[in-house]
Amino acid sequence: QVQLVESGGGLVQAGDSLRLSCVASGRTFSKTAMAWFRQTPGKEREFVAAIGWSGGSTYYHDSVKGRFTISRDRNKNSVYLQMNSLKPEDTAVYYCAADSFSRLRLGTSTNEYNYWGQGTQVTVSS
Repeated sequence: QVQLVESGGGLVQAGDSLRLSCVASGRTFSKTAMAWFRQTPGKEREFVAAIGWSGGSTYYHDSVKGRFTISRDRNKNSVYLQMNSLKPEDTAVYYCAADSFSRLRLGTSTNEYNYWGQGTQVTVSS
């Protein structure tokens, strides 16, 4: 059984930092992309950041560029999201996602990822 488990969410003030972690078990994702998405009530899940299998390629939503950094540890089957200079509009449930296919480009839509975590809440107060 494949599981992705996120951790690291919480309540912080604007300008603070958080580091989200996601550990996968049940299969290895060392040859495929992993990503972070987020969702607020009443809205669709939106792309935040993605990282290629080697960690050498990354892609970010414009709203988080320069503030968030995605990284991975293939040996630990894990992906991380360092979030700096947090804003109230970053408040959401953050989901880790993993692709089961090797693609030519990093996916930015939910239907390009096959495995999902349960989510971790990030709340940024003003």
